[in-house]
Amino acid sequence: MRRVTALCAALGMLASIAPAFARPHALSSGYYLIRYDNTGACQIWNTNLTMKPLHWPSDYKVLSKPVATVTEALAIKQGLLQNGGCRI
Repeated sequence: MRRVTALCAALGMLASIAPAFARPHALSSGYYLIRYDNTGACQIWNTNLTMKPLHWPSDYKVLSKPVATVTEALAIKQGLLQNGGCRI
């Protein structure tokens, strides 16, 4: 019984990572910074998400071009926070 449980667990883990290997573009995602109009809050958005950011209750503007890593996007956000371009 332990072997069956271990086999099922291994197959489950393999099934969860298999789509990442099937779609190589999923591993090279990009991130960009958006700013909501009504609050001034900035948010990092992933380009691999299938949906767009919500336009309700406020519209948003894209503040940066897509960058390769979250660390780069956080650096852009930190610079905008210091210069007053973003509130949060």
